[in-house]
Amino acid sequence: MNISFTDKQEQYIRDLVASGNYKNASEVVREAIRLHGEEQERKLAWLQSEIQKGIDSPKSEFSMEAFIDAKTKHKETA
Repeated sequence: MNISFTDKQEQYIRDLVASGNYKNASEVVREAIRLHGEEQERKLAWLQSEIQKGIDSPKSEFSMEAFIDAKTKHKETA
């Protein structure tokens, strides 16, 4: 597999390896991918939770159509 990085990204990876916290660039990339996956899972779980809150919430008297009508009428009178 070939992966291309910008000069700035390559320098960042080199700096991380030079810090002694990583043995090589592959470790840096593997951790970055793992953390990215965890973040995506966290975001998806949050989104699913928020959707479920909406599904479980009581019915609202709010009407998008009425809101739009009120805003349109307000612009016409302004």
